[in-house]
Amino acid sequence: MAQVLGHCAADFLGNSCHHAGVSGIPGLDLHLELAAARPAQALSAALRSAIVAGRLAPRTRLPAARALAADLGLSRNTVAAVYAQLAAEGWLQPRVGAGTWVSDDTAAAGTVRRPRRPAAAPHLIDLRGGVPDVTGFPRGEWLAAVRAATMHAPAAEFGYGDPAGSLRLRAALAGYLARTRGVAAQPEGVVVGSGFGELLVLVCRALRARGARRLAVEAYGHRRHRRLIAATGLEPVPIPVDGDGADVTMLEGADADAVLLTPAHQFPLGVPLAAERRRWLVAWARRRDALVLEDDYDGEFRYDRRAVGALQALAPDRVVYLGTASKAVAPSVGLAWAAPPAGLRAEVLDQRELGGGAPAGLQQLALAAFIEAHEYDRSVRRLRVRYRERLARLEQTVARDLPGCALTGLAAGLQCLLRLPPGDDERRIERAARRRGVLLEGLAAFRADGFAGRAGPALVIGYGAPPPGRYDTALSLLVESIRAA
Repeated sequence: MAQVLGHCAADFLGNSCHHAGVSGIPGLDLHLELAAARPAQALSAALRSAIVAGRLAPRTRLPAARALAADLGLSRNTVAAVYAQLAAEGWLQPRVGAGTWVSDDTAAAGTVRRPRRPAAAPHLIDLRGGVPDVTGFPRGEWLAAVRAATMHAPAAEFGYGDPAGSLRLRAALAGYLARTRGVAAQPEGVVVGSGFGELLVLVCRALRARGARRLAVEAYGHRRHRRLIAATGLEPVPIPVDGDGADVTMLEGADADAVLLTPAHQFPLGVPLAAERRRWLVAWARRRDALVLEDDYDGEFRYDRRAVGALQALAPDRVVYLGTASKAVAPSVGLAWAAPPAGLRAEVLDQRELGGGAPAGLQQLALAAFIEAHEYDRSVRRLRVRYRERLARLEQTVARDLPGCALTGLAAGLQCLLRLPPGDDERRIERAARRRGVLLEGLAAFRADGFAGRAGPALVIGYGAPPPGRYDTALSLLVESIRAA
């Protein structure tokens, strides 16, 4: 008959458990199954089996003999004797004043080691578009925000939060977005998400629940976004993109209920949505009773003039504004935000409830403190200087070393489009670059399936991700790859 050990124990703040009359025992749990007869032999066999199977890895600390005995209903002397026997055999390693541990080298005792993970592939320098430089993450400032949020938040903030997100963060975001992007939103109108993808899915599900069937997308854009849209039951319908941004006049024949755009800096072509197309789009949305989903993924990063303002300001009742901390701080912050029209907000939150998830409350409080201390602004300004300088070096390299190639698009964001001479093969250049340790993508990788239009050969060059000491190397390898292909 099996006996299962479970839950003696103290928490990891050093509190002691008070179970079966035991106190002052370090808080460690261990699951074992023992036969009913011959307890010492059964315990010894169970521990050996756990070590061999890898469930007890080398350098794992075991519960104190008294704690384990209390959980198993055995005598302390029985457990201590088993520990001593296994230590003598080399399975366990007693440490004076520090308990009993699985031996560092259990192979010497006959255990079968788990196979080692294969060595990581040589590190690639990342020149993909839209990937930020995380080496400059403001560790000290973020730590200060986390500490301030944890120390000073009211106790209620540590409970189950508002489905829309922390009101403190929503207030901080509403103020920041109004000041820097011209977004018209009150704190109660903001919804916080775990990332852009999560909010896109929530909005699409809300639209689907309303009866929407088709959502227009830019013919060149993130493949993942199109997959997320399709997974909600909406059909992504590509519309062309030219030098004035998405050709929104094509919406008339697309029979779309909504459209997803990157109007400030089209991804990946790098052009803004022209003013006359913005006005036409708003008129179409009102006439069609449709919605515009505005992906403002890098709107703060304009280098030649003041950034293009958010489309949402023209029609807050027709535009769902979407933003993220991934580019301005780091993707690992894991937070994004939406400002949906008032008539859609309740439906978006209903979809969140059906999904069962919500972003971590403490992370939201930390970001709120980070914004309130103006560290978010400082992070944007630091990165803006870095990316502007990197773009200038890329422009110099192309002009000097790549005749026949040209950079196009705004002086903005974390990537630009490198137009190649006619006949150049994007895929061949991708492969040549990878052989040299560089990761990049051709424009065709972003084209929607089934879209008939074809742009000339081009590469989407991201200048955000390479560590500062490797950027010049990346540019040299880029030139080599294009020439070799």
